[in-house]
Amino acid sequence: MRDRQLLYLAAFVRALATGFIGVLLGVYLGEIGLHAATIGVIVSAGLAGAAAGTFLVTFLGDRLGHRRVLLAVTLLSAAGGVALALSSHPLVLGTAALLGMVNGMGRDRGAALVVEQAVLPVMVREAERTMTFAKYNVLQDMGHAVGGLAAGLPALLQESGILAGAPALRWSVAAYAALSLAPAAAYLSLSTAVETLGVSRLARVSFESRRILWKLSSLFAIDSLAGGFLTTALLSFFFYQRFGVGLEAIGPLFFAARLANALSHLGAAWLARRIGLVKTMVFTHIPSSLLLILVAYAPSFPVAAVLFLLREGLVEMDVPTRQSYVMAMVRPAERTLASGVTHLVRMGAWALAPAFAGLMMEGVSLMLPLVIGASLKIGYDLLLWRGFRHVRPPEELPAAAKRETNAAE
Repeated sequence: MRDRQLLYLAAFVRALATGFIGVLLGVYLGEIGLHAATIGVIVSAGLAGAAAGTFLVTFLGDRLGHRRVLLAVTLLSAAGGVALALSSHPLVLGTAALLGMVNGMGRDRGAALVVEQAVLPVMVREAERTMTFAKYNVLQDMGHAVGGLAAGLPALLQESGILAGAPALRWSVAAYAALSLAPAAAYLSLSTAVETLGVSRLARVSFESRRILWKLSSLFAIDSLAGGFLTTALLSFFFYQRFGVGLEAIGPLFFAARLANALSHLGAAWLARRIGLVKTMVFTHIPSSLLLILVAYAPSFPVAAVLFLLREGLVEMDVPTRQSYVMAMVRPAERTLASGVTHLVRMGAWALAPAFAGLMMEGVSLMLPLVIGASLKIGYDLLLWRGFRHVRPPEELPAAAKRETNAAE
């Protein structure tokens, strides 16, 4: 229980930093003179770094030790934030984003998450797994919300005359670096149980697990490619350019969006108990994508903000259900690999899209990435429904079928 609480705390603080930089990054890079295409490349570099970190954790995390890996990821993130705050050169900024795994998504989906997801399910019973992930994601989105709200701090500093635009933003990026370092305190306090809770360092993945992971990862790649067109950094840049609003409006908007995300996780756990994990993922995700298309064509910022918040109340309901579903479909000893592979695919796909989205915003239309991203997500949902609507996790099997499954194992 203590280890679980420490992981919850670390996830909250890390999400606070991620939500903060997700809203701040696009505006910060624009304020120091970079064009949309360059901003997209830097966001892609950060996501590519996160993908590389996820790759290493996936295949070396159990062997190197969970606490050691979590600490290393934390230190690299903080160092990247420091470098980001000290330079204005695009090459330096891109390198800092890459090595520091700077997450312009505005949502925590990096290497540390892989380890935490693998450990959490072993601490609870099967029936409690989805709710455990829901609580974990609630805390993350609360962190995202507070971080998004705090991104409005530079505007307050400018209005008060304490700092001019660029210096205020630089100090805010430095604050992001400090927040990125803070989870190290929680990781240092973890017990040795997080290294041994049912996780084998030399686990071999079964044929059935490989088949499931291959199909799920292929679908997650489509969803994440779509998500790469919709990073928080680029969405905040969209609102900034399309409607002429600053961080004093964008920050509170993303604060409210993350609160909507947080509440939706508990709703997802409740709904999944009644209609199942796959139905919850699909039936909430498609309406959220349709709402995003409406955001792209909204005539004013207030209308766009309302539609965006409605979308945010639905879009994250697939997160705890997806995490629970993946962990349910593999053996406990395979969970680090399963979590890592699915996240690696997602991070790799995320990293590809922002550079193209930046080019589209600069050369074609600000709204085009939103339409493309939403359309791809709808396609993903339809394919997921087609492929997995009859593949149920253990807790959704009839009692007799579950007994037969257990006997066969």
